[in-house]
Amino acid sequence: MKALQLVRFGSPDNAFELRELPEPRPGAGEVSIDVSASGLNFADVIARSGAYPDCPPLPCTLGYEVVGRIRELGAGVTGVTVGQRVIAFTRFGGYASCVVTKAAAAVPIPDALSDGAAAALATQGATAWFMAEDTLRLHAGEHVLVQAAAGGVGLILVQLAKARGCVVYGTASSPEKLDYLRSIGVDHPIQYTKVDFADAIREIQGTTRRGLDVVYDSLGGSYYTKARKLLCAGGRIVCFGAAAAAGEKKSLLKLLGLAWGFGLTSPIPWLMESKGFLGVNMLRISDEKPETLQRCLAGVVKFWASGQLKLHVGGEFPAEQVAEAHKALGGRGTMGKVILRWKE
Repeated sequence: MKALQLVRFGSPDNAFELRELPEPRPGAGEVSIDVSASGLNFADVIARSGAYPDCPPLPCTLGYEVVGRIRELGAGVTGVTVGQRVIAFTRFGGYASCVVTKAAAAVPIPDALSDGAAAALATQGATAWFMAEDTLRLHAGEHVLVQAAAGGVGLILVQLAKARGCVVYGTASSPEKLDYLRSIGVDHPIQYTKVDFADAIREIQGTTRRGLDVVYDSLGGSYYTKARKLLCAGGRIVCFGAAAAAGEKKSLLKLLGLAWGFGLTSPIPWLMESKGFLGVNMLRISDEKPETLQRCLAGVVKFWASGQLKLHVGGEFPAEQVAEAHKALGGRGTMGKVILRWKE
């Protein structure tokens, strides 16, 4: 089989090598999958930079999800069949033409669902569902901020919040992305590269200054600190990334700046102000609570099937163009899901 292995940290131009590796065989409770497409996530960009603590030792194969067809069943596997089309979680290893994963992590999907849309429902869709339906409950009329709202997770969070009747603020980097956010119901699109998002929200709310009920923060650092100050009583902030520290190579200064931006914290102010902080790392959920991951995926697939979820594919690249795919995703030039194609 072919696999894109991360052989060195840094620029995408020389970080990966396409290698021929022995084809994996499934063990008990596992399946092997012939991959048609591998999904990219922003965590891959951070891992490539050398700043992701969960990244395996080099050389390694990145990738959290694949779309493809079941090739072989391991002992004791039921519920899926050889040749069946599935979306599957891989917990690394997804940048390959063939993968082995737990059978419980492979979910059948219809042929009508495109590879890009299917990949969007996996890691990003399950993450969004976990944050909007499992970790807290959104209520009609609540004011919700989604940072990087035009990203894969952000677009799904926006639509989940709108389905709950929330007033949604969404930040993005370009006018084109803001237009798309408006098209899916964002009430207040904010171009954070042009204006301070916190000042913009205060101006939008005017004299009411009601604040925010929920913040979904994938940026971290000073963005987190500014957003936290916008929370009203009973407000909750959910942190699921630190994209503010991302770059083409590992930077101690960026990491220190990120940590400084988060500031010192204590539970006492949260308690006195009746506010809440939640941190989300879906790798930990998949390791320790796989049933939760399955429930979230089933929930977001059902949400899509209901016709309420519009999925956007931001880029499809041949596997050999992994560097270009990483540049597009890391440079925030894409909107929605980005995939690598192994087969047409």
